[in-house]
Amino acid sequence: MIISRTPYRISFFGGGTDYPAWYLENGGEVLAATIDKYCYLTCRYLPPFFDHKIRVVYSMIELCQNVNEIKHPAVREVLKFLAIETGGLEIHHEGDLPARSGIGSSSSFTVGLLNALYALQGKMIGKHQLATESIHIEQNLIKELVGSQDQAATAYGGINHISFSACGEIVVRPLTLTQERVKELNAHLMLFFTGVKRTAEKVAKSYVDNLEQKKKQLLLMKEMVREAVAILNSNSNICDFGKLLHEAWMAKRSLSQLVSNTHIDDFYETARAAGAIGGKLLGAGGGGFIMLFVQPELQNKMREKLSKFLHVPFNFEFNGSQIIFFDQQKRYHYEEEVHSQNNISPAIELKHLLE
Repeated sequence: MIISRTPYRISFFGGGTDYPAWYLENGGEVLAATIDKYCYLTCRYLPPFFDHKIRVVYSMIELCQNVNEIKHPAVREVLKFLAIETGGLEIHHEGDLPARSGIGSSSSFTVGLLNALYALQGKMIGKHQLATESIHIEQNLIKELVGSQDQAATAYGGINHISFSACGEIVVRPLTLTQERVKELNAHLMLFFTGVKRTAEKVAKSYVDNLEQKKKQLLLMKEMVREAVAILNSNSNICDFGKLLHEAWMAKRSLSQLVSNTHIDDFYETARAAGAIGGKLLGAGGGGFIMLFVQPELQNKMREKLSKFLHVPFNFEFNGSQIIFFDQQKRYHYEEEVHSQNNISPAIELKHLLE
């Protein structure tokens, strides 16, 4: 049995410039971080006593005989990509935060599953391979309209400046901040759940389809990444980071009418009136989690003003996707092959053992 633990991410700046349709022409940059809220994937070989060959547990339970029957697109395509012989396999998912909420849950799932299944085969792969293969699976095999930051952020972990070049190269540069600076940034951030779930693809399509018309905003958002990195790496007042977040959110809202809505705008206006310096909706837009930049002394007041919404405290994490449990397990289907070659069925052998 293998258990992988993969963090969710929050994106500060540059979201939108990580879509291949943009960065393969113009380059892209993102500032993102992972938090101590996780996606867990448990994988194990099934013994040969069930009617099904594959059991997949998430918000649904799938019992399948072969890979092509699997409805969950990431599970199906990861198994195909790795060409795993499914003589008997169980995959079980649990998450600390809800799906479709802007915290990169789908990519955390893909990264975590890929990591776990490699480990189940006795292989340990590097973070760069984990990120790039997850991007390939989501963009080219599942054919989802997703960017490339979530896979890199969740595979690596930490606070990272991620660059996407026109030749397709992805470079992850960890920010070398002091512990005091990291704690200071963390102490100024608040995460609230709006209660609205959404599918990122529809929102993303609304501005990816007309990138040339959004070029001015996207170039501005890309430049803000380096400005934000400079703020964190200097002795600048940390509140400058919050002010920049506000500017970035205003720029992102202009990309598409689907990025925000009346519900989100009212939330943000209430938060600003209560003292939030800046903030942004996480993910492509339309709902999910909102991150606010609030001075610590005003955070109790903020919780009172936004009491209708769930506040989720968090800390940064710096490990990325990890294998947190490994128990070497027999591959039952190999034993089945041996038994069949000797004309011995598992049921007959079990009968002999019980006699």
